Amino acid sequence: MENKEFAFKGNVLNGFLMLFVNIAVLVVSVWGIVMSIIQLDGSDGATGGWLLGGSIALLVANIILWCGFVMLEPNEARATTWFGKYSGTIAKAGYYWINPFYSTKKLSLRARNLDAEPIKVNDKTGNPVMIGLVLVWKLKDTYKALFEVDTQTMASTAQGQLGTDVKSIMNALERFVRVQSDAALRQVAGQYAYDDEDGSSGELTLRSGSEEINELLEQKLDDRLALAGIEVVEARINYLAYAPEIAAVMLRRQQASAIITAREKIVEGAVSMVKMALDKLSNEDIVELDDDKKAAMVSNLLVVLCGDDSAQPVVNTGTLNH
Repeated sequence: MENKEFAFKGNVLNGFLMLFVNIAVLVVSVWGIVMSIIQLDGSDGATGGWLLGGSIALLVANIILWCGFVMLEPNEARATTWFGKYSGTIAKAGYYWINPFYSTKKLSLRARNLDAEPIKVNDKTGNPVMIGLVLVWKLKDTYKALFEVDTQTMASTAQGQLGTDVKSIMNALERFVRVQSDAALRQVAGQYAYDDEDGSSGELTLRSGSEEINELLEQKLDDRLALAGIEVVEARINYLAYAPEIAAVMLRRQQASAIITAREKIVEGAVSMVKMALDKLSNEDIVELDDDKKAAMVSNLLVVLCGDDSAQPVVNTGTLNH
């Protein structure tokens, strides 16, 4: 989107210099009022009247000049308007003086953190999941923040007054970010399944594709928040789980899948060990086994190696002859 913000083009004077000038003007105007009162009490009343009028006018002008001081800390900005027309933004930290008839609104350009509460959404397969995000954002375009989004109305007080202070405006922007983050998170979560259930599809999932999902989420947030002149510094999914109503069922399913996988590994290893034992006995001529004895040995070894309980060996000592 087009960047409509530009630097303030009006006269910006050193604040400390103008502070000295204003104090001097204040002293002169007060001195003039005192002297005019003295002259009015004396014989030169006409001169005293002119001096009093000029001093009062000078004092009023001095009061107006005091309204032109602007102080900015690092990563702060002031957007200026001239009777409703945008006149630019002052973003350089320092103490300045500008024409007091310019209206200014101060905004913070510092990074802010949003830790969104987990929300319930349906993934690509229709399963309800709980998902949350953490977002780091900052204001980039003061024009869009003030004039493209109705932040002042959103920051209105309970008495109906428009919010013009920096805290109210930034809180309004934070509410805007929260709503748009919720919408972007729902959009991204609905495009992917929570997990690859059978493990063979190879599709990107919310659990497995963390980096890719975070990049897509950041892109969606950038698109949504650009309207308000907000830049996304970082966006990450920080919470992901099945919704409570199906969590127990999915846990049992995962446990069953894990047990099956473990059993496959155990059987594979047991068969390899049995084969190695038979080859060892045959190659070293330790004992000759026919097919029936080999089958019995294989059965016994598989029972021992694949069983959950410890084996209870039985020693066959042969038959005693009396």
